[in-house]
Amino acid sequence: MTAAGTPASAPPLRLGTRASLLATTQSGHVADALRAATGREVELVPITTAGDVLTGPLAQLGGTGVFVAALREALLRGECDLVVHSMKDLPTADVAGLRIGAVPPRAPVRDALCTRQRAGAGVSLADLPEGAVVGSGSPRRVAQLLRRRPDLQVRGIRGNVDTRLRKVDEGEYDAIVLAEAGLVRIGRADRIAEVFDATAWPTSAGQGALAVEVRDDDASAALVAAITDPDAETTALAERAVLRRLEAGCAAPVGISARLTDASQPVVAVIAEVYALDGSRTVRVERRIPRPDLADAAGRDRFAALVVDDLMAAGAGDLADLGSRGPGGAGGGAGPLSTGDRP
Repeated sequence: MTAAGTPASAPPLRLGTRASLLATTQSGHVADALRAATGREVELVPITTAGDVLTGPLAQLGGTGVFVAALREALLRGECDLVVHSMKDLPTADVAGLRIGAVPPRAPVRDALCTRQRAGAGVSLADLPEGAVVGSGSPRRVAQLLRRRPDLQVRGIRGNVDTRLRKVDEGEYDAIVLAEAGLVRIGRADRIAEVFDATAWPTSAGQGALAVEVRDDDASAALVAAITDPDAETTALAERAVLRRLEAGCAAPVGISARLTDASQPVVAVIAEVYALDGSRTVRVERRIPRPDLADAAGRDRFAALVVDDLMAAGAGDLADLGSRGPGGAGGGAGPLSTGDRP
């Protein structure tokens, strides 16, 4: 028997993962955590997804779900026992037979600006020359960039992290915006010129978090649960609940960030912001909720309904293509904290 009480003869847990450097690095962290928590061996099973082989703008290919479908199909077929997703890539709709079995500790949630100059060189978004070319494939990031710098030329970009950085170094782009979490995880933090505060620049729901997905009826699900981080689970799932209520996918310019306040007062503060695609207008809502009220899916959904009602009442549906078209009758609330045109 192992220290965790698992028979030494138990077969390895098969962990399905995309084959990119970032994906295998993230999956490797999950595998290490599972070995430490359960004493069970874990082997990685590389899986190629449509998002890895197709070209073109991500939103036109079916959104972030193109990175997920093949992993889920392999899991349902029993080719692996669990799969690891970047939480922000995971569609909010349920899939019969599957569930999130664990949310490991969360990496930094912020977006980061990368330029040809390295960290410490003083380069920031404000320092870029007028008309600079900035790469991003995210409608949310495009809107946020144009809101702050309407003079920029924001162009789509695809490829893994190193491919995108190379396009900056070769002069195709003056800068790009990436998730800080991915840069940190693969050892590229030295390429960060500026990080954007998540309060002023809310990111994608679940950014920086990983979702370990399992089959409902698989005995290994109980082992996987051992690596869940309660703080990461609370914030990431609260963000996903709001996104789900909005019925907004990756093509919608929506930023959602949740954070835990002082530990002596267990409250979760959530910011949700919807943008016009050109960054000219925005609707922003801030709400706080006692952490215990987010302990289950029903509580998260009730809270998300309040946030979405506030957004819709303030006109968010006029700015972006959202599935939620008006207040859902889930409750009142103080309304949006701020709205307005581009400063």
